[in-house]
Amino acid sequence: VQLVESGGELVQPGGSLRLSCAASGFTFSSYAMSWYRQVPGKEREWVARITNTGGIRNYADSVKGRFTISRDNAKSTVYLQMDSLKPEDTAVYYCNAIRGVVAYWGQGTQVTVSS
Repeated sequence: VQLVESGGELVQPGGSLRLSCAASGFTFSSYAMSWYRQVPGKEREWVARITNTGGIRNYADSVKGRFTISRDNAKSTVYLQMDSLKPEDTAVYYCNAIRGVVAYWGQGTQVTVSS
């Protein structure tokens, strides 16, 4: 099982990034997918979630209206489009796959929002 995040980089405030998470080794279309983020010294924070079919999406209040989660089951990939980025969005972003009690995590990708 692998979840490989990519797309993180340094971006200026107000800018945009799209993160990707490529999955392999499990039946991607059967799993809900989420994005989390973590800064040093703080707990990992849930950011967004999408059901296995993509029919329902939920967001943390801190990103609602700025971030969009999507998925392509044919490509076994989940995305996080991040717009109007703020310095407080700086974190390592992780993708998560979950189905019942089974959960998988990626290694994370660093997003830094700074001028």
